[in-house]
Amino acid sequence: MFELLFPKQHLNNIFELDPQKLKELGIKGIIADMDNTLVPWNDRTVQPRLAGWLAGLKEKGFQLCIVSNNTADKGGELARQLDIPAFWYAVKPRRRAFRKALREMNLAAEEVAVVGDQIFTDVLGGNRMGLYTILVTPISDKEFFWTKLMRQLERLVLNYLKRHNMIH
Repeated sequence: MFELLFPKQHLNNIFELDPQKLKELGIKGIIADMDNTLVPWNDRTVQPRLAGWLAGLKEKGFQLCIVSNNTADKGGELARQLDIPAFWYAVKPRRRAFRKALREMNLAAEEVAVVGDQIFTDVLGGNRMGLYTILVTPISDKEFFWTKLMRQLERLVLNYLKRHNMIH
């Protein structure tokens, strides 16, 4: 049960993601969290680096989808600007929105990676679905007050994983 909290990879940010390695693993699609993964919390500015990086993934044949616990009002314009389908009010780690994303991409769980900044939403939800889970360091320390509380528990999990050489 505890292993559901373990990401397959831990990166500093999404730009460290290696598309070639994902291809070698059979990954064809990427589900991305929005807040503090693609953009800082409460900031919907599409930075050129992000737009270029996502366009590069599309050119390499990856299908992309955003799955966020946030609202369409707060993230819909970002998804439109990036031309990426999105599912809002996801209530991660519940599986419903992940299933919708898989159907949208027409891919099986083993062909999809999920990348996000939270263990108890993105990693847990992705692992429950059998997705390849990638944890990234949050872009910003600004976030929802509940998330700040959960970060304390996440630190315990991350310290355990590091002590046991399960992530670097």
